[in-house]
Amino acid sequence: MSTAAGPAAPTRAEAPPSAPARPRLLGWLLAAAVALAAVNLRPVVTSLGPLLDDVRADLGMSAGVAGLLTAVPPLCFAVFGLAAPGLARRIGPIAAIAAGTGAVTVGVAARAFAGGTAAFLLLTAVALAGVALANVLLPVVIKRYFPDRVGPMIGLYSMALSVGTAVAAAATVPLTGALGGSWRAGLGLWSVLAAAALVLWLALALRHREGGESAGQARARRLPIARSGTAWALAVFLGLQSTGAYATMGWLPKIYQDAGVPDATSGILLALVMAVSVPASFVLPSLAVRRGDQRLFVVVLGLCGIAGYTGLALAAGTASWLWACLIGLSMCAFPLALTMIGLRARTPGGVAQLSAFAQGVGYLISIPGPILVGGLYQATGRWYLPLGLLALLLLPQMLVGSRAGRDRHVEDEVPAAAVPA
Repeated sequence: MSTAAGPAAPTRAEAPPSAPARPRLLGWLLAAAVALAAVNLRPVVTSLGPLLDDVRADLGMSAGVAGLLTAVPPLCFAVFGLAAPGLARRIGPIAAIAAGTGAVTVGVAARAFAGGTAAFLLLTAVALAGVALANVLLPVVIKRYFPDRVGPMIGLYSMALSVGTAVAAAATVPLTGALGGSWRAGLGLWSVLAAAALVLWLALALRHREGGESAGQARARRLPIARSGTAWALAVFLGLQSTGAYATMGWLPKIYQDAGVPDATSGILLALVMAVSVPASFVLPSLAVRRGDQRLFVVVLGLCGIAGYTGLALAAGTASWLWACLIGLSMCAFPLALTMIGLRARTPGGVAQLSAFAQGVGYLISIPGPILVGGLYQATGRWYLPLGLLALLLLPQMLVGSRAGRDRHVEDEVPAAAVPA
């Protein structure tokens, strides 16, 4: 990987960056595995929304518990994501992602047979734990095995994630109908896609065995990441971005419907938000890597979001497609954040710790956002305050994103002397 900064001398806190030997076939298999894993990172969540009423009716789930489901994904992403670097140090990131993909497969398949609310929630959490591992460790695999292709590979990862999000949201109901109308079949079918990813990652884990680190090696590589200003800036940037993204995915159709847009059209506009982010998510990381400093992209995406939310607040029923496109572009802050995670640390170990910290803290920050948006709407009966809040949050997002976008490395902010011996 090349950046504007010159290489620093290796210290006890950082190993010299070197890519493992990567035969051509292994490279293609890893690229395919990254894409397939990314496709499976969101159907656990986005396939549930369209069928939630059926699930509640069948399992006797209360409205309060159903509401908590909106907070479960970011909570699981935060808690289990923080454990990912430790698992990767013990068994290697490829084997850890294989384990995470297995958890997704088992959790999604088994919850289709759940006989009660508690079992359904537990098995959903199992699947989300697997998603959390992959969330954190896929950038690590990219950094380790594609050090000179970080931008294109993060682009592939982000595009595949967007495709999985959009397809699961749009196709779950039609596929459920085709399978007889049972929510169990509609949710369980996504385990087939997860199983395909599991087979590929298991093959890679067996084909390319990675040894775990000794206790001494782990201590030598461990960074006091919470002392890094860049790490905190990335965490807050991710948290604010996730706040807007989850609120948008949860409330956008309702916003359009309240403005007089037909129900079917409101669903298409939500799909447009996702569709806009697919090509943009592929191209943006490569552009960001070439530039080295990502502050310009942070500001442009933030301004797109402010314009989109303002348009929704003032004229949601007019130029509806324009506001959807602008918000879709603003949500590309997520692949930009993933790219910055890969660029702000010199080594795969550093990326693992930075990814876990930024995503763990970031997802915790995002939990109250969608709930607050719903509360403001319920209190006022209008969308001016909720949308104003989402637009206002983009200002600190641009500030901390500009701090995170500077061309530097977290290893330079936490010197070797601060690392435990």
